[in-house]
Amino acid sequence: MVFITPRLSVPDNELHESFVRASGAGGQNVNKVATAVELRFSITNNWSLPYEVKQSLIRLGGRRVTQEGELVLFVQTHRTQEMNRKAALERFVALVQKAAEPPPPPRVKTKPTQGSVRRRLAGKAIRASVKANRGRVQDLDED
Repeated sequence: MVFITPRLSVPDNELHESFVRASGAGGQNVNKVATAVELRFSITNNWSLPYEVKQSLIRLGGRRVTQEGELVLFVQTHRTQEMNRKAALERFVALVQKAAEPPPPPRVKTKPTQGSVRRRLAGKAIRASVKANRGRVQDLDED
């Protein structure tokens, strides 16, 4: 069992791992050992997660979710297969934990107070008079 939260867990048999050769630098070892991990989890065929968590997981997964509703996590950050497996499992748990969080409450629209509206308009009037007084200076010495 993979424990997500105290009330939420996923059976091990619903996670499918496959190992492939990692790309990038690695010397002679990179062509011999399959260290990269591809973790697959079928969201649509899962019975252990509630419907809301599944929908949130599909939304959070983005491009990592296939057309068939399968979450695919590809990890090749470490040099060993075991460390990549741990990293893939940690990413999966973090993603499902984020999907299991309750949505934030909706924002309640508020109106500005009458005092704040009055102060804002008074400030605008002062600024307007400052700008209005910036005209050309006329000569007072004309005879």
